[in-house]
Amino acid sequence: MHPAARYFTPVIAALALSACASEGSIVTEDGVGVQAVRTVCPAVGIPDYTGDITTFRSPNSRLASDLDVAATITNLRTTCDEAGDRIYANATFDVYASRADTRGTRTVELPYFSVVLRGGSSVVTKRVGTVSVTFADGQDRAVGQGQAGAFINRADATLPDDVRDRITRRRKAGDPDAALDPLADPEVRAAVQAASFELLVGFQLTEAQLAYNATR
Repeated sequence: MHPAARYFTPVIAALALSACASEGSIVTEDGVGVQAVRTVCPAVGIPDYTGDITTFRSPNSRLASDLDVAATITNLRTTCDEAGDRIYANATFDVYASRADTRGTRTVELPYFSVVLRGGSSVVTKRVGTVSVTFADGQDRAVGQGQAGAFINRADATLPDDVRDRITRRRKAGDPDAALDPLADPEVRAAVQAASFELLVGFQLTEAQLAYNATR
């Protein structure tokens, strides 16, 4: 299970059960109900404690006086092409970095990962890349850019027809199940989870760096 993520777009809602509003609505015949929308595009976010990286001049030091470079992932943006059988999601982001020693021009390479998760825990793909950040002589701050992309099979992100029908069928007011959450059904909940994908981006941290972020 991955750490809790800060999502850019919360597209997987508690009742997010269809690819369009007309199919994703749980509505009784008198017009009363819950409107919920689901998209086949993945949710995009940054797992907790992975959006920052700090390096020190001495590998085993954690003293502020030994700080070398600190950086943060921000401005996470996403686009999604869901026109074909292969859905493509692309995330872009900025990396804001600062350094303690401003002497000379310097370029640092900061490693980051992108992971596609299915059902909240199953890793479909993982890629590791680097973002280059260049400091000018005398400057203590610089900005770099990175991106991550992922393909997802439409069939894998689409609910089976029978499950969708069980969720979206019109219910009469007063029916015993009119006010019940369809996700209370373990079979429905499992189907929704299996069709839910996430594209997560963060710095590729060592265990020591991750512990530093979690405890600072």
